[in-house]
Amino acid sequence: MNTEREIIIRVKDGIGQIAPEIWDACANSDPARYNPFLSHAFLHALEASGCVSRRTGWLPQHLVIEDWDGGLLGAMPLYLKSHSQGEYVFDHGWADAYERAGGTYYPKLQSCVPFTPVTGERLLTGAHENAEAIETALMNGAVELVKRHGASSLHITFLPEDEWQRHASSRVLQRTDQQFHWVNHGFGSFDDFLGELASRKRKALKKERREAVADGITIEHITGAGITEAHWDAFYEFYQDTGSRKWGNPYLNRRFFGMIGASMPERILLIMCKREGRYIAGALNIIGGDTLYGRYWGAIEHHPFLHFETCYYQAIDYAIAHGLGRVEAGAQGEHKLARGYLPQTTYSLHYLAHPGLSRAVAAYLEQERCAVAEQARMLTELGPFKKSEAEDGEA
Repeated sequence: MNTEREIIIRVKDGIGQIAPEIWDACANSDPARYNPFLSHAFLHALEASGCVSRRTGWLPQHLVIEDWDGGLLGAMPLYLKSHSQGEYVFDHGWADAYERAGGTYYPKLQSCVPFTPVTGERLLTGAHENAEAIETALMNGAVELVKRHGASSLHITFLPEDEWQRHASSRVLQRTDQQFHWVNHGFGSFDDFLGELASRKRKALKKERREAVADGITIEHITGAGITEAHWDAFYEFYQDTGSRKWGNPYLNRRFFGMIGASMPERILLIMCKREGRYIAGALNIIGGDTLYGRYWGAIEHHPFLHFETCYYQAIDYAIAHGLGRVEAGAQGEHKLARGYLPQTTYSLHYLAHPGLSRAVAAYLEQERCAVAEQARMLTELGPFKKSEAEDGEA
């Protein structure tokens, strides 16, 4: 494939400029690996609701590669940013150091799904036979866009390990971090999962589940057409409470939730907790091809262990019942370890235009990758699963 002669690279400043079926053919060509966050519906809701815009510091600059007939060969979700919020791969220290040295760190380019620390392809080529060449063209186009905008850098976050390996180079730096995921080893029930835990951990989880609903709390799973605007109103109240405590101003508005409820209802699972006739807590999950993604949680009443029950144990129940292979419960959180969620490495790539900054960050990242790998090894050893039959006692 002669990419210089046979393709055209364009920048789209809104996902709405691309037909949904054309984008989705690039983003989700394999139903078994369907990633709802890369869907046109999800990305469009972020933009159309105003959560992603120039005003919020997320200016869409999506790269697309077309053939001479206008057919879409590849795409890359891309944003020009004036800050480092809502990314979950932290570069504030890099920005501070560069600006203290007299540089200007912002704007920068970010390839990701805004506000969403979920791994997924960033160089979208569908099932094209020349996928690797198209990926390379997208990478080169993104670096060229850094220059055209006078940006400091390009950051590609939460991409799969194979993309991370293919596109690392002396100028594109590799970074790792970790999350905690639950993996379904063919369990037929939650009790089957508990049977894999050491006795002490198994007893602790059973106790947490009992106490979480001890105050007369009932839990509902609501999806598809069963989700009403009243459900979204209740959930949004929970989301605002958590968001205002964690990061000051919640990133997402009520319109966004209504839009995804209308455009992708079959991909949404609300786990809602009710006491004395009213909803008091809830968690939003997004259903992928083989993964349940836990996204947001909130509550207007405090009850011991209700967070763990709603976000972690109910998600496991749902994944087992529906044959899903994995639950991803969001960023960070070593407290997930005791609940059966083990460390999983996440990956990002970084192009820093200034050679001095790039060299300094490269030295730091080499040490950081070693530390992340060692921490993952240690935490896995501390996991709740049985190490031997001697750890299995009376439940």
